[in-house]
Amino acid sequence: MLNLNSVMIGTKEPKVLADFYEKVLGEPAGMVDEDNQFYGWQVGAAFLSIMAHSEIVGQAKEPARVILNFETQQVKEEFERIKALGAVVVKEPYEMEGFWIATLADPDGNYFQLIPPMG
Repeated sequence: MLNLNSVMIGTKEPKVLADFYEKVLGEPAGMVDEDNQFYGWQVGAAFLSIMAHSEIVGQAKEPARVILNFETQQVKEEFERIKALGAVVVKEPYEMEGFWIATLADPDGNYFQLIPPMG
């Protein structure tokens, strides 16, 4: 059995994304290696990292291909807070099968969603 334990976002601008996710997550990166342009956070059971990647240029070309889901009971409130931080609104909060979901994009155009706990 496999366990997904981390997600890495490659970028040309790791400090820009790190600053953005620091505001979204409400805390500075728990792991920082500025020489290698690496920033990481423990987010629930998974680890989120941002790192410079030589093959990444510009905005995400297919931002809906992989979407990060951040769990919260307050989807609408967190949506407003994160939108005020400068996130790009992809889809305002909407109800799907009794749950509220919202989709935003980070400075590189990567999509992320706010979702309630499942189960």
